[in-house]
Amino acid sequence: MATSTYTVTGMTCGHCVGSVKSEIGKIDGVTSVDVDLASGLVSVDSAAPLADADVAAAVDEAGYAIAG
Repeated sequence: MATSTYTVTGMTCGHCVGSVKSEIGKIDGVTSVDVDLASGLVSVDSAAPLADADVAAAVDEAGYAIAG
C-alpha cells in the first residue's frame, strides 16, 4: 500500500472535488482518493506507488493542475 499527496490548484466547489476524485480513481491500482477543497490537498492510496505523470494527467483531464 502506498499513499501520495498532491496539491491541486483551481478547485472551487464540490463539483471540482468530484471531478478530481473520479479521474484519479480511474488510475489502475488506486484504492481511495481524499480531497480537501480548502487546502487543495489530494491524498491518494494505491496498491503500489503511482507515477506522478499519471496523476498529473488525470488531474489535467478533470480540468485542474498539480501545483509545483
